[in-house]
Amino acid sequence: MRAAIISDVHSNLAALETVLSIIEAEQVDELWCLGDLVGYGADPERCVEILMDRCDVTLAGNHDLVVAGAIDMSVFTHDAGTAARWTAKVLSETAMEQLKTLLPFGERNEVELYHASIRDPIWEYVVDPGTAAACLALQTHNLALIGHSHVPLVYAMAQGEMLLAGYAEEGTLEMVEGTRYLINPGSVGQPRDGDPRAAYLVLDFDRRTATWRRIGYDIAAAQQAIIEAGLPRSLATRLSDGR
Repeated sequence: MRAAIISDVHSNLAALETVLSIIEAEQVDELWCLGDLVGYGADPERCVEILMDRCDVTLAGNHDLVVAGAIDMSVFTHDAGTAARWTAKVLSETAMEQLKTLLPFGERNEVELYHASIRDPIWEYVVDPGTAAACLALQTHNLALIGHSHVPLVYAMAQGEMLLAGYAEEGTLEMVEGTRYLINPGSVGQPRDGDPRAAYLVLDFDRRTATWRRIGYDIAAAQQAIIEAGLPRSLATRLSDGR
């Protein structure tokens, strides 16, 4: 079995469509999304529609939960708050109801799935070895996937020793039996590692590999959509910077 993993689309239709077109050529068996379908970008309706139709597993991210009303809108300030309020206003009733069905955690094929972390599936950022080690210790399976930080990351632990900790470059990792892994595929719609290209992950369960991929997309189109929607210009600018 092979699965493509995406996360943090954030209403970026240009990035999502490009990534999904590439994933089709991967001939994967399943598509999993780790949350934050909406927020920041200008095409929440279409992104929700596509993801709910195409994904075999879809989690809720913190932005999805805020827009859907499960978390009070006041937790977001500045540009995030502006985008969340706009998104809640423009989403159809159908899309809103679909968001309300999602949870920030799940499990598939003996892989633990969390939008943020096992300790706090909604808010905790796992971006350092100490936090990762605490999360790895709580895993019941050898592999867990997370999103939320918008950065491709990999942490691995065996017999209490951290073997891998940090940024995941493009390429393939062979996962060793008996080792626990905590993996972030990176972000489709708003990468924050200084590389503006969309990120996704392919898991091959037969070969026990994880492959990080990056793909360029029409950033200018995504930026123009944000500006035309009347959203903060900074949300458009940051797409070019990968921040």
